[in-house]
Amino acid sequence: MSSICILTDNSAQFPRPSFPGMEIINVIDLNVSLYGDLQNNGSSMKPHNLPRTADASLKPQLLPPTVQDFQRFFVQLGKSYNVILGVFLSSSINDCFFNAKKAADSLRNSVNIQLIDSQTTSIGLGLLVQTIAEAIHDGASSSMVDRMARNMIKHTYTVVTVPGLSYLESNGFVDFTQSTITEMLELFPLFSFEDGVLTPLEKVKSHRQSTLFFQEFIDEFIALQHIALLQSSPPNQQEARMLREFVQESYPDTPFSEHAFNLPLATLFGPNSMGLIVVESNH
Repeated sequence: MSSICILTDNSAQFPRPSFPGMEIINVIDLNVSLYGDLQNNGSSMKPHNLPRTADASLKPQLLPPTVQDFQRFFVQLGKSYNVILGVFLSSSINDCFFNAKKAADSLRNSVNIQLIDSQTTSIGLGLLVQTIAEAIHDGASSSMVDRMARNMIKHTYTVVTVPGLSYLESNGFVDFTQSTITEMLELFPLFSFEDGVLTPLEKVKSHRQSTLFFQEFIDEFIALQHIALLQSSPPNQQEARMLREFVQESYPDTPFSEHAFNLPLATLFGPNSMGLIVVESNH
């Protein structure tokens, strides 16, 4: 029986398609509900198919895997691994972590499950999972990996710009009045993840202004381990190029990656949103 495996959710995005330890990573799907129906794994729905504004008929919702889903995954993985390390998107934006905890508690006498709330999502979650997988591949113990992960979480920063708030309203993060006013004024609210909690920062009027905010945000750091841009769907090529050139000039030695919003993230924030995730060097 192998020692440790990782279970994460499908909001995670990885900067590289392959890396050491990726064979121990398993993925459980978040549930996407559109028009009142769950979208299955074979659904043809893509982020670019989603409208800019979520009306009452679309009703987009990002739903967690059920406790029973987690129980099935944990039992199956427990047949092959001594320790299951669950690493999921921020518990403040989805109940995935809490449902995993309920399932783990129900199996505490039969399966060794350790859970980590990443306090982020997308590439932030993917980088965390990748770092853990590589450490396990190199022989790190579960306790060493846990300390490493929690330290990295403290140095991972996420900012998202959301044109309109109709998708966040549908997912229960803002009220109808906030959403309606923001949509009418065509504002682009900016949010950060503060200890995993989606926190409003300010409002701008365009993706270009959002990109300038991203640049100012990056400039607050001296040394960064990774910088990632989450592109809207369809992508904003000009803004991406502007940020890319800024990073190449200001942080020439820092890896920079670009990723499209996947369906879970587009369901939560809206397909026209953009995001920035930076991981600060902590040594």
